Amino acid sequence: MALHVRGVLLPDDEVRDLWLVGDRVTTEPVPGAETVSSGGFILPGLVDAHCHIGIASGSLPVGGPAEARRLAAIDRDAGVLAIRDAGSPYPYPELDDDPDVPRLARAGRHVAPPRRYLRDIGVEVGADEVATTVAAQAKAGNGWVKLVGDWIDRNVGDLAPAWDERTLRSAVAAAHDAGARIAAHVFGEEAVATLVRAGIDSVEHGTGLSPDLIDLMAAQGTALVPTMINIQTFGDIAARADAKFPGYAGHMRALGAGFPAVVRAAAEAGVPIYVGSDAGGGIDHGLAAREMLLLHEQAGMPPLDVLRAGSWGARQWLGFPGLVEGGLADLVVYDEDPRADLRALLHPRRIILRGRVVSPGRPGD
Repeated sequence: MALHVRGVLLPDDEVRDLWLVGDRVTTEPVPGAETVSSGGFILPGLVDAHCHIGIASGSLPVGGPAEARRLAAIDRDAGVLAIRDAGSPYPYPELDDDPDVPRLARAGRHVAPPRRYLRDIGVEVGADEVATTVAAQAKAGNGWVKLVGDWIDRNVGDLAPAWDERTLRSAVAAAHDAGARIAAHVFGEEAVATLVRAGIDSVEHGTGLSPDLIDLMAAQGTALVPTMINIQTFGDIAARADAKFPGYAGHMRALGAGFPAVVRAAAEAGVPIYVGSDAGGGIDHGLAAREMLLLHEQAGMPPLDVLRAGSWGARQWLGFPGLVEGGLADLVVYDEDPRADLRALLHPRRIILRGRVVSPGRPGD
């Protein structure tokens, strides 16, 4: 059965009628369609562009597709209808077309250096195997690869690149040669400089970005997914490291303290910024709207820019058409205008994924 919704469509800012026929949107009236929402403000489904439904609490691999589906449902029920899974130790291509799971843009497993990443999460390889491993993980995903660009080096006592400059550059080239885009986890200054100059597609976290790199990202169209919720944990990470690695602890505190200004500068320079919570492991699922609030409150991004970063702009970046003729039937309805107060995002009235209502709404809606 076709569905009908009516409300103020964002970002168009017009009262519109949409009909959802199967998994597609049309503006042509469909006789007999069931009206499932009237009034309010309609957004294309939210996006969490850095999420891990393959990583369970405690940074352990999920036990199977059922657990990944359960974690994805938490995000879905908060209005997130598209996820870029930025690295999963468990493959689940069968969820790509699952009607109850948000749209998935998947990387394969993290490509990580030996014994310098979360145990059992990444494929850990030496420098001579990075390029071939990246190519293999491009086939395991559906358009993305995830690289660990840096991590703590206990011999150095601080953050350090995962591999040498030549190897990092070869990883970017290998992903592109395989027809995939590549995202990199990176905190420190050295690795992010190499990766941005090598043409990385997406910087994850990016706390070590400098003004010249921000300008280069803007010129290249390199994306930034700040994961500000994750960066809020830097103080706790530093506290745990103080005794053994005081240099690392101090570095992490400084990176965390300076990060809101980094994101603000990136936004002002025109760097494409997208919402990502880093859910999975130490970050709970369902927090994309909270991440959007932080982009506004801490980094000063205007509400409309935040909405673009977490809705229609992010969907376009990931290849998921929005609420246009023939687009995908994913939408969220809110009672209040999120442009006036982003806290409206915390209270979706109606959620529709793949042309199906997945939230009951209120009686009489």
